[in-house]
Amino acid sequence: MNVTIQLPDGSTKVYDEPVSPYRVAQDISPRLAKAAVAAEVDGQPRDLAALLGEGTHRLRLLTDRDAGALEVLRHTASHVLAQAMVRLYGPKVQYTIGPALMDDFQYGFYYDFDLPNSLSQEDLSKVEQEMQRIISEKLPIERLEVSLDEARRRMADIGQHYKAEMIDDLAKGQPPPATISLYRQGEFLDMCRGPHLADTGRLKAFKLITTAGAYWRGDEHNKMLTRVYGTAFFEPKQLEQHLARIEEARKRDHRVLGRQLGLFLVSDAVGPGLPLWMPNGAILRMQLENWLRAELLKRGYQPVYTPHIGKLDLYRTSGHYPYYKDSQFPPIMLSQEEGYLLKPMNCPHHIQIYKAGQHSYRELPIRLSEFGAVYRFEQSGELNGLIRVRGFTQDDAHIFCTSQQLEAEIESCVDLTKLVLDTLGLTDYRVRLGLRDATVDKYIGKSENWDLAEENIRHVVQRLGMDYTDARGEAAFYGPKIDFLVKDCLGREWQLGTIQVDYNLPERFELEYIGPDNAPHRPVMIHRAPLGSPERFIGILIEHFAGAFPLWLSPVQVAVLSVSEKSNDYAAQVADRLRQAGLRVELDDSSQKIGAKIRQATLQKTPYMAVIGAREAQAGGVAVRHRTAGDLGARSLEPFVSALRDEVESKGKTNLLSPGSASGTI
Repeated sequence: MNVTIQLPDGSTKVYDEPVSPYRVAQDISPRLAKAAVAAEVDGQPRDLAALLGEGTHRLRLLTDRDAGALEVLRHTASHVLAQAMVRLYGPKVQYTIGPALMDDFQYGFYYDFDLPNSLSQEDLSKVEQEMQRIISEKLPIERLEVSLDEARRRMADIGQHYKAEMIDDLAKGQPPPATISLYRQGEFLDMCRGPHLADTGRLKAFKLITTAGAYWRGDEHNKMLTRVYGTAFFEPKQLEQHLARIEEARKRDHRVLGRQLGLFLVSDAVGPGLPLWMPNGAILRMQLENWLRAELLKRGYQPVYTPHIGKLDLYRTSGHYPYYKDSQFPPIMLSQEEGYLLKPMNCPHHIQIYKAGQHSYRELPIRLSEFGAVYRFEQSGELNGLIRVRGFTQDDAHIFCTSQQLEAEIESCVDLTKLVLDTLGLTDYRVRLGLRDATVDKYIGKSENWDLAEENIRHVVQRLGMDYTDARGEAAFYGPKIDFLVKDCLGREWQLGTIQVDYNLPERFELEYIGPDNAPHRPVMIHRAPLGSPERFIGILIEHFAGAFPLWLSPVQVAVLSVSEKSNDYAAQVADRLRQAGLRVELDDSSQKIGAKIRQATLQKTPYMAVIGAREAQAGGVAVRHRTAGDLGARSLEPFVSALRDEVESKGKTNLLSPGSASGTI
């Protein structure tokens, strides 16, 4: 027997018998063997104890520095959780699905249970103590490869009927798997793909966070299970830092700040997932939208408006219905032949505007833009303030162009998206190419169109020198896309701007333009939305800024605070002057003490306060305070107004906290 192991540095090791990754690690160095967590063999994750047989194998040993290792650790943590639950609550505990979570900011794993009794938040500390006992036992974790029949028998013998059901489903596959992998640690047995840590003692830092309800297999017609969420890290310090970030995220929760700052509300009387914008929130949204509208006009976009509803046949042609009917509100049927649908997307309506006239190649590109309302029937358990809603707006545009113009237009869309993100200080982002998964049948159109569209977006990001990753299966149903995934100040990643290339809807709607040869040609479409949706974008901004928006976006930019009744008249004059300069001002000339007024304005995250007392009234100036920097000293009124205008117009590039901004002191 000849077993050749190829290592990442290009070196090889040869064995005359099956060899495990752990033994290879030992042969390299005892230190590496101690640090190894799992292995990647021929691109697939494997246990350290897995035996590699005849042939050549590419081996990469994973340590706690590798992202894949953390997934293994968290998966093992979910098994330790399930074992603890059975020990505490008896053999009637049914454990169902328990994955590691790598893309969730808050949680690192969960396990869903069918329990004989309810589990409260207070019970989690008891479960943690039992998990700690299992860890201290350093139970070896062993993988067993058995037949489907044997796997089903073993899981049924220990009363795990959900696992038996899952095995029955696997048996219906074409073809069914030859074997099933089970994992055993002490008395605990679970069905799992793996891999796992070598023993439970390697789990050092974990925390159970919360419980929630979850339907079996996500189907509301099935039984409600108890989901236990937790997280795990290799080092206690990493866990401590993560829990601190979670606590900070709670303080920044946009739903809490939205109420506190009077930005938006969700009313049961109106319906879940249908946010109402309050005056402060409406001002914030209006500023963002007006700035973007002005930028679009500069770039040659033409504004349009379309209705909130359209004929069902329109969406049948586009493919939005029935392909995605489960995520849409039910159709409104006026008769068996005629039905309408709440608009799930704006593109079919913009296509009709394009089709309303004949177009020459000289007119192209045609760029139609709209802040258009759309509707999706999200499940109630997935709704989340402004970030996941049922009725929302898209900062949508559709560009109709020739194939020769396409890549230049994509570049322009990339530039616009970068401008939006950079202006708002969201500069930590990565680019992902959402591509078609050819093994899935959810996509429309010809393969050659998909290949061409994917080639177009790849050319653009490469020409612009952008780092990017490919993501098969992340394309829209009509075309591939460029997504901007943005990290906020807490390190959470959000998918915001998107640019999508579409050769397929122009064919489905038979779009044309007249070329220089006087013959009809098919245009290409770009779907693009730099914000994604104002609702979601603003929800993220609320949390990113913790409600302390930059001056140009703040609903109230200056709070004018009079010290006493004697200074009320001058305070009113200051407020009027600021309003004349186009600033949004709130005047507080109440009888409250000045300390209380300052505290209230600070809690409302107002960027600047102009404190007006007898001295300021006599000198014709203001005493300036900033919401975080505090006292900025006395300023003459006109330089103060000019400085604020400069800060608004520069979108914060200059401000009163900048060096040299003290001119105009009195």
